[in-house]
Amino acid sequence: MPDGDEVDGKAAAKPTRGRSALLFLRDLLVIFVVAVLVSFLIKTFLIRSFFIPSQSMEQTLEIDDRIIVNQLVPDLAPLEHGDVVVFKDPGGWLTPRPEPEQPPLVAAVDWFLAFVGLSAPDSNDHLVKRVIGLPGDHVVCCNALGQMSVNGIPLDEPYVTLPPGESRVSRDDFDQVVPEGMLWVMGDNRWDSKDSRYNADTPLKGFVPIDNVVGKAFVVSWPVEHWTWLGNYPEVFAGVDEAKG
Repeated sequence: MPDGDEVDGKAAAKPTRGRSALLFLRDLLVIFVVAVLVSFLIKTFLIRSFFIPSQSMEQTLEIDDRIIVNQLVPDLAPLEHGDVVVFKDPGGWLTPRPEPEQPPLVAAVDWFLAFVGLSAPDSNDHLVKRVIGLPGDHVVCCNALGQMSVNGIPLDEPYVTLPPGESRVSRDDFDQVVPEGMLWVMGDNRWDSKDSRYNADTPLKGFVPIDNVVGKAFVVSWPVEHWTWLGNYPEVFAGVDEAKG
């Protein structure tokens, strides 16, 4: 028969194991909370995910593509010609849409995913276009070859999607000087994009305030087969800044 010390030792082992399990669960909870807070801070200040709701940026971006946006642009890093940017509606660009009804559990999960930056329920309140004109730029279309020019420099735009047999990069001509603090933006799907050209009847005449820019899209993250970096084609806009009047 074991002595009293051995019996007490075996009995003492049980609460020790229980205490270890509680400590393990506590550590898991702390890790989870820290991960959520870090994700929230990253989403708030560094990067954020959006999905593409329309065909206006095809073939660069397809409907339902997920993009990652660098929110340090333009606050800490300047915008450049050719950047693909996400911006809030300047007013009158988007048709108001009713909020879809969701079951409470689905709504709660969507809220949490949006909180940590893995979902973007407000994507329909934002737009995605390519920056063509920066403040002070003179943007004109089209020349005899169907090209657009910025500050007198014709652009050869490989990212543009046009209807079969069409060479003009815009269905309609335009001649605009971009005001201070504003942008002239266009979709890559040039004949099917309601961009700066077709919002002249809005309060800001089709221009987008730089303050409305949420950030610069730099990668397509989903679906996997669409994964790619999003460049701003510096060779297309070479000489544009130097030619600015």
